[in-house]
Amino acid sequence: MTARPVDPDFLDLPRQALADAALAAAVSAGASYADLRIHRITSEYIQLRDAELESAVESREVGLAVRVIVNGTWGFASHAELTADVAAETARRAVSVATVLEPLNAEQVDLAAEPVYADATWVSDYLIDPFEVPTPDKITLLGEYAGRLLAADGVDHVSAGMNAVKEQTFYADTFGSSITQQRVRVMPMLEAVAVDAAAGSFESMGTLSPPYGRGWEVLAGDDVWNWSQELAELPGLLTEKVKAPSVVAGPTDLVIDPSNLWLTIHESIGHATEYDRAIGYEAAYAGTSFATPDKLGTMRYGSPVMHVTADRTVPHGLASIGYDDEGVQAQSWDLVRDGIFVGYQLDRVFAPRLGQSRSNGCSYADSPHHVPIQRMANVSLQPAAEDISTQDLISRVSDGIFIVGDKSWSIDMQRYNFQFTGQRFYRIRDGRLDGQLRDVAYQATTTDFWNSMEAVGGPSTWVLGGAFNCGKAQPGQVAAVSHGCPSALFRGVNVLNTRIEGGH
Repeated sequence: MTARPVDPDFLDLPRQALADAALAAAVSAGASYADLRIHRITSEYIQLRDAELESAVESREVGLAVRVIVNGTWGFASHAELTADVAAETARRAVSVATVLEPLNAEQVDLAAEPVYADATWVSDYLIDPFEVPTPDKITLLGEYAGRLLAADGVDHVSAGMNAVKEQTFYADTFGSSITQQRVRVMPMLEAVAVDAAAGSFESMGTLSPPYGRGWEVLAGDDVWNWSQELAELPGLLTEKVKAPSVVAGPTDLVIDPSNLWLTIHESIGHATEYDRAIGYEAAYAGTSFATPDKLGTMRYGSPVMHVTADRTVPHGLASIGYDDEGVQAQSWDLVRDGIFVGYQLDRVFAPRLGQSRSNGCSYADSPHHVPIQRMANVSLQPAAEDISTQDLISRVSDGIFIVGDKSWSIDMQRYNFQFTGQRFYRIRDGRLDGQLRDVAYQATTTDFWNSMEAVGGPSTWVLGGAFNCGKAQPGQVAAVSHGCPSALFRGVNVLNTRIEGGH
C-alpha cells in the first residue's frame, strides 16, 4: 500500500464531530443502529476532437449521509452542509423515514457481524495525483497524443480524452468503527477514425489501455502503458481493418484477448453473481439472474479450467478499497471454482439471508445523497498455473479467430443470452494469425460459452481491464469496477456477421 496521506483539507473536515452528533441523535430518536458517511468526490473530464479542445470540466460533490435501523426497518437521509447541527437533524430525518416505512416493511433488517475498525485509514496506490497536475498540461499531452495519430496516413479524425476521479470518505457507526479512505482512478480514451466518403462508411479503432486505479502516471509516459508503441501501430492496424474481408458466420474456435474478455466476464459473471439480482431484489434495472440460489454449489457454470474470483483488494483495481460503505474490510473469495458456481457477492444485509455469517464487503454508494447498495467487486478469471502464452493458445487452432478489444454488446435480463463484438479480429489459419477480418460478433448462452473454454493463458497474459460506468439501481448509481483475465481458448462458439445481421 502507498505511503501517500489523505489530503489535509479532507482530514480538516469535522469528521468525528459530525459522527458523534449524528449517531447520538439517531440513537436518542429510537434507532437501534446508525452509521454516518461523509463523501467527497472530485471529478475531471477532458475531451478533444482532432487535437482541439471540446470540453474540460472539473466538479466536486460533498455531503453527509445517515442510515438508521428502527424496529428492523431502514431509514436514510442526507445533506450537503457539514455541521454538527445539520448532522443531528439529518439523523432524526432518517429515523422519521424509517418510522414511516415500518408498516410497509415485510423483511426485518439483520446485519451480519463485522469486527470494529477504530481510526482506520486506507489510501489507494498511485504516484501522481491527477488533480495536482494543471489542466493545461493534461490538455497539451492529450493533444500531442492525438496529433501523432492525425499525422498518420489513413486517419481522418481522432477523439482523445481522460476522466479522473478522487473519492474520499469517512465512515462511522454505532458499533464503534471509524474509517477514513481516499482513492484515485484515471481512464484514458483515444480513438482513430478512417472515413470512406465514396462508400459513405467509416471504421474506428481505439487504444487498448484500460482504466486504472492509479494516478496521472497512467498517461504521463510509457511506464504504465506503452503509448509510444500503440500510437505508432494503431494507424496501420486501422488501415488493415478497412481493407479486411468480412467474416463468414458459423461455429468458430476463438482465442479471446483480455482486452475483450473482461467485458464478457462483467456482464455474464459479474452481474449474474450479485445476490440481490439473483433473488429478484434488483430487477427493474437490467434484470435479475439465471444463477439463482438453488444452483449454488451444484451448477456447472463453465469448464473445469474456469476459476473466477471476486476481489476488493487487487492492486490498482477500480473496485478495490480498504473497507466498504458498511465498514466491512475488503476481501477476496471464489465465485466459480473448477467450473462450479460456488459464491455470490454480498453486503451486510444479504449475507444472513444466504446463511453467511459475514458480508464479503460489496456495499457502495456513488454519492453522499444515495443509499449504499450491493455493488460488484473486481471479478476476475484466474490464469493457468503454467505460463501458457497467447501464441500457445493460437497454435492450437487450425481455423478460427483471435479477438482483441471491446466494443458493443448486449445481454438479456437473466444474464444468459448474449452477443459481443470487438475492435480487431484476426483470422487464425493452421495455428498462425493470417490478417484481419471485419464484422465479427460472437453469440452464446452464458453456460454454453464458459463450458466451451478449453484453456486459459498463464500469468504473463493476465491483464486487469474494466470500466468507470457500471450502472445499477433506481435512482441509478454508477460504479467503477475492474476485471482481470488471461487470454483464453473457446471451441465452437457461434460467430455472426454483423453486416449481414444488420441487413447490409
